[in-house]
Amino acid sequence: MNRFPFFQLGLLRLKTKTTMHFKKINNITGWIIFFIASSVYILTAEAGGSLWDCGEFVSSCFKLQIPHPPGAPLFVLLGRFFIILFGDNPFTAAKAVNIMNALASGFTILFLFWTITHFARRIMQVDAHGSVSTYQLISIMGAGAVGALAYTFSDSFWYSAVEGEVYAMSSFFTALVFWAILKWEHASEQPGADKWIVFIFFMMGLSIGVHLLNLLTIPAIVMVYYYKKRETFNYAQLRAGFIKILGIGGALAFVGAIIKANGEASPERGIGMDPTYAGLVILGVLIAYGLLFFFESRNSQKKAAYGGAYIFFVMSCVLTGIVQVAVIQYTIKAAGKFDLFFTNSLGAPFFTGFGFFFVLIAVLIAVGLKYAAKKSWYYLKLSLWCFAFMLVGYSTYLTTMIRSAADPSVDMYNVDNPMSLVGYLGREQYGDFPLLYGQKFTARPVDYKEGGKRYQKGKDSYIEVGRELNYVYAPEDKMVLTRMWDASNDQYHADYYASFMNIGKTQQGEYERAPNQGDNIRFFLGYQFYWMYFRYFMWNFSGKQNDVQGLFTGNVRDGNWITGIPFIDGLLYGSQAELPDSMKNNKANNKLFMLPFILGILGWVYQHRKKREDAFINFLLFFFTGFAIILYLNQAGYQPRERDYAFVGSFYAYAVWIGLGVLFIANLLQKKLSQVTAAGVATVVCLLAVPGLMAQQEWDDHDRSKKQIARDLAKNYLESCAPNAIIFSFGDNDTYPLWYAQEVEGIRRDVRVVNYSLLGIDWYINQLRYKINESDPIDVIWSADQIEGRKRDYSVYAPRPNIPENRFYDLYDVMKNYVGSDDPATMDNTRGEPLHSFPVRKFSVPVNKELVLANGTVNATDSVVNEIRFEFPKGAMMKNDATVLNIIAANGWKRPIYFTNPGVELGFDEYLRRDGLAFRFVPVYQDNINTNWMMDKVMNVFASGNANIPGVYFDEENRRHLNTIRMAYTELAIDLVNKNRKEEARKVLEKADQLIIDENMPYGMISRANLHNRNSLMFIDACYRAEAKELAKKVSALVEKDLTQQMRYYNSLTGVHAMNMEQEKNIAKNYLEGLRQIKQMYEGMSIPGKVMPAEEK
Repeated sequence: MNRFPFFQLGLLRLKTKTTMHFKKINNITGWIIFFIASSVYILTAEAGGSLWDCGEFVSSCFKLQIPHPPGAPLFVLLGRFFIILFGDNPFTAAKAVNIMNALASGFTILFLFWTITHFARRIMQVDAHGSVSTYQLISIMGAGAVGALAYTFSDSFWYSAVEGEVYAMSSFFTALVFWAILKWEHASEQPGADKWIVFIFFMMGLSIGVHLLNLLTIPAIVMVYYYKKRETFNYAQLRAGFIKILGIGGALAFVGAIIKANGEASPERGIGMDPTYAGLVILGVLIAYGLLFFFESRNSQKKAAYGGAYIFFVMSCVLTGIVQVAVIQYTIKAAGKFDLFFTNSLGAPFFTGFGFFFVLIAVLIAVGLKYAAKKSWYYLKLSLWCFAFMLVGYSTYLTTMIRSAADPSVDMYNVDNPMSLVGYLGREQYGDFPLLYGQKFTARPVDYKEGGKRYQKGKDSYIEVGRELNYVYAPEDKMVLTRMWDASNDQYHADYYASFMNIGKTQQGEYERAPNQGDNIRFFLGYQFYWMYFRYFMWNFSGKQNDVQGLFTGNVRDGNWITGIPFIDGLLYGSQAELPDSMKNNKANNKLFMLPFILGILGWVYQHRKKREDAFINFLLFFFTGFAIILYLNQAGYQPRERDYAFVGSFYAYAVWIGLGVLFIANLLQKKLSQVTAAGVATVVCLLAVPGLMAQQEWDDHDRSKKQIARDLAKNYLESCAPNAIIFSFGDNDTYPLWYAQEVEGIRRDVRVVNYSLLGIDWYINQLRYKINESDPIDVIWSADQIEGRKRDYSVYAPRPNIPENRFYDLYDVMKNYVGSDDPATMDNTRGEPLHSFPVRKFSVPVNKELVLANGTVNATDSVVNEIRFEFPKGAMMKNDATVLNIIAANGWKRPIYFTNPGVELGFDEYLRRDGLAFRFVPVYQDNINTNWMMDKVMNVFASGNANIPGVYFDEENRRHLNTIRMAYTELAIDLVNKNRKEEARKVLEKADQLIIDENMPYGMISRANLHNRNSLMFIDACYRAEAKELAKKVSALVEKDLTQQMRYYNSLTGVHAMNMEQEKNIAKNYLEGLRQIKQMYEGMSIPGKVMPAEEK
């Protein structure tokens, strides 16, 4: 009896023909998959600009401007092209860039499909240009469809596919070059096949103008080449050359390490030479030799095959480094040196030496090609062509210098000359971090050494602006493969390391101990690998708990990977059924039951059994775009969710195995079914169980088609400001959306957005001296020469006996004539090097009352102080701190000054008044709200990114900003109540409730440290004060429900899970008690029941 009659009937027509043409069907099916994927991404693409870097990139595309280092010139050019296609309309510009990425992502899926079918065809031994049986056809097409569509609906790739970031385009190039090497493999015996190799390197050159991730495909590409050509290599010669080059290279590296260590030594300071680097070089060479002998000895009959594979693998790693360092950086550095020589020594115009260098390179390539042809040196010829076309692709960076020379509004790093391009590509403004050997986060520099000279473009020549400074650390303060290295605490990285390792602080604020190598390994495995990679990997292929990012591995509540299988999830995190509804109903609560993960494992096993070399090639792609990135990034703590974008290349490789898992299932079913039926059943079941399930679970939390939060947030900030204002921002999401709003949509172009973090860099400070858009120049007191390079990066507090500290000193006078002075008498010489200093921390800013009343800085009813007095709270003044103080001092109340954050921590926070979302610096003490101004803004101007439309999904970062908007309404309502304007307060609260509806932004919801519920408690308090009783009851019921459910969940936890969540439990308990007190205060009623006690253990 036939158990699958429908499959038999459906395949009847196919079976009437014994064979079909594979290539044609493969192409048609691939384009169908492309159409499906592209449609998905276009339908779910964000309606406008997104958060994080998207606003910056869309702004750069719209006006061909310069985004942050190392730039993305090709992405910017392509984005501009798509914006023009969409009518060059500022209101569709962000959507145009989003659609560009959606289409690029669709092409990524297309190439993934063809990659999977290539591997599947090889497993099933099908000729791509020949005919294929029905069974083979269904199996191969099914594998391609399942794997490609699984990746289509994967969490991380889908997230980046629908917004204006570079990662989607980068993934397209990764997919393209990996597919291209497989095309070469298939056509390698045909004349002209090497055009595919040259094409690959041209695409790599182009991809550098998007992102560097594409370079990590090089090892896989090299191994494809080796496996196809290995019979043409003389292993004895290859082995001898490898041993010789490794020995010579190791010797040179050893000498270089000794020279470097000797240069860092300082006997007069008691700093000896550190031989660790040199020892690591010797160890590395010995390991490399040992691995060669190991692989050769595995199988004496395959000695050449195994040894050759190992040698080519090492070569591929070296080639990756050569491309990343020599091609990308050193060619530009050399061109910069040529330009320096031609300009400063020969008096030639800028760019003369730069152009001459690349003309010289072109001549050398031409000579090399001629010589290679004469000698019949095939590999030299191929290498030179690849190098030439990579440089041609890389040339998109010329547009960066051209556009920077036009002084656009967004001009990061001021890259208008070759010398600046060197620093731009090298990401110098972000600093460096150790990989092989370096300092612990508890270390302090014991010395510094000067490096190469630094230059800046002058009027007619380059001007020297000092030297590079390299800090020296004591050997006992360093470790091998250091993972905990960042001593800065600007983003609390050092504190995160300490917390992760349970390292406390002394009463003096120092860490109790330094991390050891065991701590180092635990942090790498527990945070960098598990939390920042494996967790994201399992989000994609197993399931996702919710969209709360989570910060620590012990937090069983936030952002973990799950399976959807209660027993397994219960063992990992405690019962998920006990979680509050706000998390169980969270749209990012995606249960995949590990089905994609399991199918991928089966696919890997099957490919490894059938085509081991292909499995190894795909594994290299998986490894280098995953694990290798973990090692290279060396991430510190508190990283945002977007970091998973960097790993999508490894998820791409895993999707190949998901597709090949269909072949495993089909092969398994053949024991009970005919071949054709088994292939059909395997395809349909896998389509439904993997991509079908993924689409069903993940559509709602990836659909951004109605969301406009970034644009509206920016508008709210900008419209909060008075005309011609200066607003200081502090992070990506209060800066880049504002740039987008101004540069693209033209919203409030009179306001100057000044990013606090960038104020530590000279080129950014210098840009403030010029008019941008409709915003006037800003006086920063110090000249360009006074802030060049590292000058005044760091000024220290150094009291002077002759300067009393119990007085307040004019801020302008101190900053201009003391901190800004180069007089040795004003320098501090107690720290080993002369440093600029400030002798007092008490400052005053005089107030012209007539001026501040006339220009609207204050209201007629305000109590205006004669001078603002404040005490600078820090023992050192960084350049960005100093620049903020300079701007305030030099402004003289002529322009409005705002901050996006009320906690500036420079000493004058009590003089910041809320004018909407922004906080204005005013000469009024502790006046928190500019009531009438803010009333107009929140009632008539503010928007919420369509949070008032049912069904719009907002993730955790979106909710954080919606909370900022909701809190503005809350604080205004409380202020109105305090001023006996309750009716207006009720209108404000009702407006907030309508603007951000509970369906999209629940009042009661889990968040980090329960800040979301804390804000809702303040909203409830405001409702009661304003006598908006019905609204108060509605919101309090929702918050009470969530907090009560939280307590039930925490009480259900046992053991280490309960201990790890104790702090969150106490916070929820306190807030629940706080809610009880609020209701008792205003209604004389109590919450029924009581906080549930913990279960007996």
